Amino acid sequence: MVIIVFGLPGSGKSYFASKLAQQLGALYINSDQIRLQFIADRNYSDTEKLKVYDMMLQAMGIAISQRHEIVLDATFYKQSIRTMFEEQAASLQESILYIEITAKEEIIRERLSKPREFSEADFEVYLKLKTIAEPLKQDHLVLHSDNNNINAMLQDAMEYIKSKR
Repeated sequence: MVIIVFGLPGSGKSYFASKLAQQLGALYINSDQIRLQFIADRNYSDTEKLKVYDMMLQAMGIAISQRHEIVLDATFYKQSIRTMFEEQAASLQESILYIEITAKEEIIRERLSKPREFSEADFEVYLKLKTIAEPLKQDHLVLHSDNNNINAMLQDAMEYIKSKR
């Protein structure tokens, strides 16, 4: 199974996705980690973003072929990007579950004001992506993150995943 955890910067998606992957015993692929590891001169251009998503797509294909569950963590802000993953998963006879993470803007502002281990996104990046993000129209789980509800989020996610297996 492929689980795509998506949302805007500062929503809490990476913290959640890493904990979910641990709970599932799944592989965990984070777009920020890939960018930092493989792209020395980062400019966040569309070309660079597609390169990161392409590396994630390759990792997903390998995980599926080796029958590993995988949690993919990125903004997945465009339908065209999500479609690339859906088409590859379908070609490998695998399903994708989407989990969207949201948070109140004041929490996002607070989170993005602090240094984070992998992400370089700040509040300006959040505001830009907020205006161009294309909503996911298909059925998916939406979880609202605050600073104290990770256990409830994980419980809801596990119930959702169980219901879709």
